[in-house]
Amino acid sequence: MKRKINDNLITYGIVIAAYIIFQVLALTGHLSSHMKGLLVPMTYYAVIAVALNLCVGILGELSIGHCGFMCIGAFTSAFFSKLTQESLPTAPRFFIAFIIGIAFAALFGFLIGIPVLRLKGDYLAIVTLAFGEIIKNVINAFYIGVDSKGVHFSLKNSMELGMEKDGNLIVNGAMGITGTPHDSNFTVAVVVLLLSLFVVQNLVKSRDGRAIMAVRDNYIAAEATGINVTSYKMMAFVISAAIAGAAGVLFSHNITTLTASSQYFGYNASIMILVYVVLGGIGNIRGSVIAACILYLLPELLRGLNTYRMLIYSIVLIVMMIVNWSPKVIEWRKRIFHGRNARNAA
Repeated sequence: MKRKINDNLITYGIVIAAYIIFQVLALTGHLSSHMKGLLVPMTYYAVIAVALNLCVGILGELSIGHCGFMCIGAFTSAFFSKLTQESLPTAPRFFIAFIIGIAFAALFGFLIGIPVLRLKGDYLAIVTLAFGEIIKNVINAFYIGVDSKGVHFSLKNSMELGMEKDGNLIVNGAMGITGTPHDSNFTVAVVVLLLSLFVVQNLVKSRDGRAIMAVRDNYIAAEATGINVTSYKMMAFVISAAIAGAAGVLFSHNITTLTASSQYFGYNASIMILVYVVLGGIGNIRGSVIAACILYLLPELLRGLNTYRMLIYSIVLIVMMIVNWSPKVIEWRKRIFHGRNARNAA
């Protein structure tokens, strides 16, 4: 238990140290404006990587639809912020929007989990992928406006809303939501990442976490010992969806125009996040954060090397895969770790 607690503190310490380093670089002028703009996206991708690792690594269920939960969190929170932009102060507005984004993502996680968690393996992956695509396309069909008479909704076009002259078009179909308040920043994003790590890592080392991992390791044995398999699978899936929704809130409050496009919420985005989880180590929460940060920033840092940029990126991917998954490397790391512990004990 002591080693697990120390591991958690090391993870928090790495995140806080990285935050301090980036802040110092920004204050001293050693960080370009382009790099400053990448800090928040880097952090919310780390958050959703943590969420997906809870589902894939701890629960043992392959999901390719977490970008769908991120999309739900992004649009519900952005809708609220846009609606109350002039009536609420920044801090309480963003806090309420944050809660709304998490709540709706968790709700959809529960609703989707009812049928989805009955499936396993490739079937579950296919259904979650379909869910992500459905959510994206449904949101693109929404036209929502608000005027003195209330909320107006249409699935055809904005002209069908029939709003008064004082009306405000909030969701404009495939053009999304424009003018969302820019409330998220690097500090807020790091706080959300730390909270996500706190929730997931404390869940993993709790009684519920051990039950979830027992279900992952042997479904039949866990059920035979009296573990409510369905309940624990649903718990992990809903928490994972809620954290993905939190990443969506950060995303929607960091850009000027929010659209449910394939670039941000499609299949390729879901696979990219899965790559972060796999290369960071399935079940290794700290590894997910490190992999997400490195692999998100690396293409941008290598942009000056146009000819060799993707070659270097590919080599880094291969090296990370070998370090995390090669049996000989894993055996060497265990030998080094146990040798260090033996010397410390002596």
